[in-house]
Amino acid sequence: MARTSGARAARARTSRRTAAGSAAGSRVGGLHATGKIDNFRALHRGRLPGEPLVLPGPWDVASARACADAGFPALATPGAGIAASLGYADGATPVGEMFAAVTRIVRSVDVPVSADLEDRYGLAPKELVERLLETGAVGCNLEDSHGGVLEDPHRHADRLAEVRAAAGDRLFLNTRVDTFAHGDGNPERAIERAALYVAAGADCIYPIGARGDVLPLPPAGIQGSLNAFARLDGWGPPPPSSVNSEPPASRSGPGCCAGRRRHWVRSPRT
Repeated sequence: MARTSGARAARARTSRRTAAGSAAGSRVGGLHATGKIDNFRALHRGRLPGEPLVLPGPWDVASARACADAGFPALATPGAGIAASLGYADGATPVGEMFAAVTRIVRSVDVPVSADLEDRYGLAPKELVERLLETGAVGCNLEDSHGGVLEDPHRHADRLAEVRAAAGDRLFLNTRVDTFAHGDGNPERAIERAALYVAAGADCIYPIGARGDVLPLPPAGIQGSLNAFARLDGWGPPPPSSVNSEPPASRSGPGCCAGRRRHWVRSPRT
């Protein structure tokens, strides 16, 4: 009896997922997608200290469903995680395979999904936006370095402005500042880049590799959320409740990708 009930429950969950996936596929780019981006933006606002938004990083359909079933309200795919799942080195995933993987993940769950698009794969801003919207994702992460070398911040800001112009308010743009990962680690240089990117239309700044003692990085004059990460072994910045910042962090979380990362984002100033 218990086994029969368990099997029925499992079949019911599978049926709901299939229906949700089919519905999501039919609504990509439509009103459902609009509702998801509105929800995703709202999730970043008004977070209280100790109550950050958790964004796991699923790399395939199975991990995405596991994260959604666990109750996470939104997901953010990791470029490195998807690359590893497909047998590629980080940054070496063919663009078509990356968008196909993101599409499968988006259609497998009914929560908003943001995608890591690394350094844009050489795509023009308009094509990047069109292809991302076709997946049904609500946003993306874009890096300001290529091959481990920092880009000119003004050139990167110009490209971000083009992406924002093509996307309008249909996408949430999370922009990586690689000063600490591939630059000299100077916080002032990172702040300068952050200011340029927010002015160009970025919703969130991600100073990857920044230490906890230099966060929150953007000063009061820079609007937008702040994203950071730390591995579960303790490496990286402390959680937002222990960072002396106002307003409180709005986004945090352990990534589903092998449980290696946590993300925190400070709420935008209003």
